[in-house]
Amino acid sequence: MRAVVQRVSRARVTPGGAIGAGLCVLLGVAEEDDAAAAERLAGKIARLRIFADEQGRLDRSLLDTGGAALVVSQFTLIADSTRQKGTRPDFSRAARPEDAEPLYERFIHALREPGIHVETGVFGAHMQLDLLNDGPVTIVLDVESG
Repeated sequence: MRAVVQRVSRARVTPGGAIGAGLCVLLGVAEEDDAAAAERLAGKIARLRIFADEQGRLDRSLLDTGGAALVVSQFTLIADSTRQKGTRPDFSRAARPEDAEPLYERFIHALREPGIHVETGVFGAHMQLDLLNDGPVTIVLDVESG
């Protein structure tokens, strides 16, 4: 499972929801992912210390700041371009929609469990994402199954 996490001042996805300050999370689910991976990744993101404290150090998490999260499914994060001779990415490792959607929902549930306000896009839909990256701060996180 892979996530691209961006610290934002605001973010909106159409169709879907919108948040103020917090994190925009683009989430890709691979065919080998499981519920445990979704829960570990959600916990990692909830505790990811990428917000400034009073001294300006990146030492506060989403839990510490009370910020929100906007979670958007994005299977293209699982693309593999290392094995291709041409320029077309290989998406074969991405989970099929019927397998990915329950893990996407499990991730969202796990992110909400500690009290984080979560808005989402519409799984599988063509979406438009509008955000104001704060920093900019962008982190790529990978969590293995198992």
